[in-house]
This record gives sequence, structure tokens and C-alpha cells, in this order.
Amino acid sequence: MEEAFIVDAVRTPVGKRGGSLAGIHSADLGGYALKGLINKTAINPSIVEDVIFGCVDSIGSQAGDIARTSWLVAGLPEEVPGTTIDRQCGSSQQAVHFAAQAVKSGTNDVVVAGGVQNMSQIPISAAMLAGKEYGFSDPFNDSKGWQARYGKGEVSQFKSAQMIAEKWEISRVEMEKFSLESHLKAIEAIDKGKFKEEIIPIGDFVEDETPRRDTSLERMAALEPLEEGGRITAAVSSQNCDASAAILVVSEKALKEYQLTPKARIHHISVRADNPIWMLTAPIRATKYALQKSGMSLSDIDLIEINEAFASVVLAWQKEMSCNMEKINVNGGAIALGHPLGATGSRLMTTLLYEMHRRKVRYGLQTMCEGGGQANVTILERC
Repeated sequence: MEEAFIVDAVRTPVGKRGGSLAGIHSADLGGYALKGLINKTAINPSIVEDVIFGCVDSIGSQAGDIARTSWLVAGLPEEVPGTTIDRQCGSSQQAVHFAAQAVKSGTNDVVVAGGVQNMSQIPISAAMLAGKEYGFSDPFNDSKGWQARYGKGEVSQFKSAQMIAEKWEISRVEMEKFSLESHLKAIEAIDKGKFKEEIIPIGDFVEDETPRRDTSLERMAALEPLEEGGRITAAVSSQNCDASAAILVVSEKALKEYQLTPKARIHHISVRADNPIWMLTAPIRATKYALQKSGMSLSDIDLIEINEAFASVVLAWQKEMSCNMEKINVNGGAIALGHPLGATGSRLMTTLLYEMHRRKVRYGLQTMCEGGGQANVTILERC
């Protein structure tokens, strides 16, 4: 089997909901990352054989195969195709997996993977609710098969986050402390210029605007929970935001033919699933599976990015895996840096890749919880 390599990765700054990127059409937002990647790698864009983008809530500005549209609005060659995928929050991590599989199978030599989401324009779950005018309450509860297997009731990430906090005995205070650390780490990374090399500026917008410099444990404690008596508040949840990211995945043949220098080898890719009502627990099962499949242990992994959809997701994973917290989300996570759904997987991978090179470590692991109770795992080896 062929090896798959990452040559480079870029991302836009993350715009807060209603912030600096709110007025940019989703396809144009995706185009900034694509054009930035092509410029940074200095490749001839005509050698790209496919563009695979993640995007969730593919309606309005995000409908009509936004991977293809983003490539075209960036002024890139018409002969290059594109396809858009939806594995919910893990969509652009899955895009990298599909790109790697295309290369490993020998089908393609040069693929661009990534993702885009403008949550200011298309609110979260907009596509879930779009069927109401056609008689569907949501994608699940009108299905007799779904009712027979899982009953009829709310399928909610917020409910799952609360269930996880209760099962793993994670207090609100623990989650708030974790969330504050996420903001502090992200602010430190921004102030030290750690993200500058990975970010493609959009005009004068050059750095992430989601970390809250004025937050504190006292402010978090004053927030009302999402449900009476619950532990989940906005402070311990990821932020809605806008961003895009793009990653160049190639074969060893392409490295030689086009004289490219890889940043990482894609060592392992896999995806597993868990109960869809619990929804956010799958990173635990998926990580155990990935380590077993790759013949590795967490002691072999130097850095970890696990998406901070909610603080309880990461803390439950850490408790279950007995992992050193110092390896996890070292520059903050989605609680501070935002969770632009279809773009998050490639944003995380971009940041992981650059941090691996900064620290000169060998292996990095990324995992994410996803709608439907799924989770991807990628293990990178630094070149």
C-alpha cells in the first residue's frame, strides 16, 4: 500500500459569530483557504486531482457542493473536481481520511482536503430543521425504525454533554476550570504568535477573535445552566464561529515528481461509533480501537487534539484513557477557539501539525466526537 503525506496545511483566522467573517459568502470563505494553500505550497493547481471538503448544514450559501464552488471562486482551474461530505462535526477530518485513502489506494497522487463553515449565515442545525415545511420534525423521530430502536425523543448534543458529566462524575466547577484553561492557553498562543504561520489572513483580519480575555471562573459561575439543575452552560461549550481550512495530501511519487517536502506522514486513520443518543462518547471507543489497530499506546503519542465540543467530552475521555492532560489541546481548543463544524477537523489538524514541528515531536493524535455517535481518529508522524 502507498503512503500518504501532508505537505502543508493552512486555515483562516476564526471569526466569532456575527464577527469579522460573518459577511463573507461561505464559498468565498472556503476559497481563501484553498488559494492560500496553493500559494503557500507553490504547486501548479492543475495537478490537484480532487478537492474534498467537509461542511455541515449544506443549505443556502453552503449548498450545491461547496468544495467545488470554493475552488472555482478562488479562481483555480475548472478541470479540478470537488466533493462535499458530511460526517457532522468530524467532516473535514473525514475529508483528510478520504484523501489519504485515495492516495494510499493509488487512485490519486494529489488531493486537497479541508472544510468550511459560516455559522453566522447558516445557524447550527439549520439543515436539521429545514424539513419541517415538508412534514419532518427532525431527521430521526419520524422514522419508525428509529423509534423502534431508540424511542421517540430529543436527539441533542446538549443532553449528551449533561449525561456524560453525570456518568463520569464531572462537576460544573471542573468543567469551568478546564474551560478557563482553554481560553488562557489560546490567548497565550495568540500573544506568542504561535498561529501566525498556519493562518491565511483575510484582509486586515489576521488572528482568532473567539478567545475571551475577560473571562474568569467568577463570570462562568454566574451563568445559568442550559437546563434547570444541569451542569452545562455556554462557558463549558464550544463557540459557534466561522472559518475554513485546507490540507495538501500527496503520494510519495508526487513528492518526488513535484519536489515537495512533507510535514507529516499519515500513520493511521480510522473511525468508530457508539450509541447515537449518547452521541459524544465515541472518541473513547475510537481511540482505543485506533491504538489497538496501529499497535500503539498513548505513551507513544506526544500531542493530542480532541475537539472541545463540550468540556465534559474531553474530561470523560481523559478519565477513561488515563491520559496526561499536558499532552491535550496545548494551545486551547474549541471552547476558546471555536467549533466551525465542517471546518473544525482540518483546523485542528493544521494546528496539531504546526505544534508537532514546533516541539519536534514524533506522533500526534486527533479525535473528535460527531453527530450520530461517531468519532474519527488520525495519527500523524512528523517528517
